[in-house]
Amino acid sequence: MIPLLLFYKILQLSVIMMFGFVLVKSKIIKSGDSVVLSKISLYLLMPAVIINSFDIEMTEDIMNGLALAFAGAFAIHIVFLAVDMIYKRVFNGTSVERASIIYPNAANLIIPIVSYVLGDEWVIYSCAFLSVQIFFIWTHGIQLFSTGEKLNFKKILLNINIIAIAIGVILMVSGIRLPQLVKDVSSSLGSMLGSVGMLIAGMLAAEIDFKSVLANKRLYLVLIMRMLICPLIILVMMKCVCSVLLINNAEKILLISFLASITPSAATVMQFAQINNKEVDFAVGINIITTVVCIVTMPVFVALYQI
Repeated sequence: MIPLLLFYKILQLSVIMMFGFVLVKSKIIKSGDSVVLSKISLYLLMPAVIINSFDIEMTEDIMNGLALAFAGAFAIHIVFLAVDMIYKRVFNGTSVERASIIYPNAANLIIPIVSYVLGDEWVIYSCAFLSVQIFFIWTHGIQLFSTGEKLNFKKILLNINIIAIAIGVILMVSGIRLPQLVKDVSSSLGSMLGSVGMLIAGMLAAEIDFKSVLANKRLYLVLIMRMLICPLIILVMMKCVCSVLLINNAEKILLISFLASITPSAATVMQFAQINNKEVDFAVGINIITTVVCIVTMPVFVALYQI
């Protein structure tokens, strides 16, 4: 049942991506207008959904579940970094290739997917993966693109989503509940996250020379690594871990981490490529192609996970 729900949700989001593509191609809006939507998504929608997801009563099961989710997310990123080391040595990958393989598009996809497929009460565990990914992206990820630039831990700690997670944890631990109006508003904003993210992807795709992107053989290497090899490795790891864990709902909590790990290449990679002027079209092309492919690969891998 979950694979079918997942397939439908991803298909739905992909149709929304096409709307963004059509709006730009029909000259109703410009591809550059996506910058505004990106800022709305980053500074409003994502923090709203994170804070709202932590507005729950703290219990021992939730504490254990969060600990497991954080451990799972950290382990997944360590595996991805190991894969990156091998890829760099064997294929001499570029910054865009390596970042696209390591970092999945969990920020834009995992929260709406988890909310739709599993229910809002499970969204909190996806925030564990997001917080771990944010740390790695703004340390290792930014170093891939910014040669010689020192790490800015202040920038990491002041990241709006890290702040939102900190606020959410304080609310959960202290027992302070959001006023109903605030909760309803944040819930409404959060429901827009996936749709806005896919509109942005469609708008960017409208100005890409796909003939050139598809002619690049490296695209298919990245596609195989991100959508097949990495998910297979994480699938085996998760199945082994689930077989020995005795924590309540461990299989479902790790499913959320697994879902996050098998999403397409991160939209953040496109932003880093734009900022540093490195293979921008290629980065956008990877994001779009992996998004299309995930319509098939994600439900298949989830079905394998549930066997």
